[in-house]
Amino acid sequence: QVQLVESGGGSVQAGGSLRLSCAASGYTYSSYCMGWFRQAPGKEREGVAAIDSDGSTSYADSVKGRFTISQDNAKNTLYLQMNSLKPEDTAMYYCAADPVRRLSWGFTWALAHFPYWGQGTQVTVSS
Repeated sequence: QVQLVESGGGSVQAGGSLRLSCAASGYTYSSYCMGWFRQAPGKEREGVAAIDSDGSTSYADSVKGRFTISQDNAKNTLYLQMNSLKPEDTAMYYCAADPVRRLSWGFTWALAHFPYWGQGTQVTVSS
């Protein structure tokens, strides 16, 4: 079965950087559209960044220019490089997989489009 396992979260000061990883297994990794989501306490889960098998990417406006999504198909691993972190980036970060849609066709940030989720990794940014 599909398994997604995140790692790399932690506590940093504002302006710092973190790199999240998501190890995938149980399917042909490059065949799915992958995304990073986050959920802060008391808030809804929101999409942060997505990447497709052709390397195309999409970002939420709040992270453009600061976060970079990438993947290593040989290692079945998804990454999220987060720079210039702000206190408002504090959240649980999740990776997720959409086996149906592509960034160029039908993609939305709707949670229901992502049937596969990791357990999350906590990111805390202090001011």
